[in-house]
Amino acid sequence: MEKSETEAATSTILTRVVVAEFLGTLLLVFFGVGSVVLAGEYIGTFGIALAFGFTLLALAYALGPISGCHVNPAVTLGMLLARRITVRTAVEYWIAQIVGAIVGSAVLFLVATQIPGLQTHGAFGTNGWGDRSAVHINLGGAFVIEIVMTFLFVFVVLAATHKVAVLGFGGLAIGLALAVVHLVGIPLTGTSVNPARSIGPALFAGGAAITQLWLFIVAPLIGGALAAVVHQVTHPPHEPLIVADEGMPADAATGPGGRP
Repeated sequence: MEKSETEAATSTILTRVVVAEFLGTLLLVFFGVGSVVLAGEYIGTFGIALAFGFTLLALAYALGPISGCHVNPAVTLGMLLARRITVRTAVEYWIAQIVGAIVGSAVLFLVATQIPGLQTHGAFGTNGWGDRSAVHINLGGAFVIEIVMTFLFVFVVLAATHKVAVLGFGGLAIGLALAVVHLVGIPLTGTSVNPARSIGPALFAGGAAITQLWLFIVAPLIGGALAAVVHQVTHPPHEPLIVADEGMPADAATGPGGRP
């Protein structure tokens, strides 16, 4: 009887976290990519960056206590390599995230098709390089910038959710980090840093959005993996977060009058 109750409780928890990742990714894609597709000419790059950042900020506080609010396969990979989740959990998250991104893109596509003259084929807020980049960045440049931007974003996520990080401010740091990488990356590649975010819209855009999709899956995953490796060096799991004053002379670590 106790075993049955435990299994039921585990199943309920699993359902909650999977639904949270599905819903979170759906909403991030709908509002983030939607800001590009439906309002890009009105709000510009800055507005799009804020749309992505603020959406994730809100989701981090709404869904973070349930699933951690990864809503990004690169973040989930970073968490897996940092040994914070199991392989099974990572796979479940990846499936939920990709399906959520596709559903979010489908709803956005439905809205977009109701606007006369709105172009979706080959565009639809997708990522790209060459002729599909505002500055015509080449393949190599796109690959490098996606790795670097994803590294920054996933590193901030891992650091902000570190067990001894300041509680209550993780969502703010994560949302700001996503906004910053969009400010830099939108003119270059349209900013992916999230394979699910790239997969969903590309399926509806078609054309070159599909043929270039591989980069926006591979590069963010590499960036996420590198972030996890570096995070293990800067934030060892059994060490305190604040180590800057260690080894300093006692008087150097205090302020005027001997006060810290």
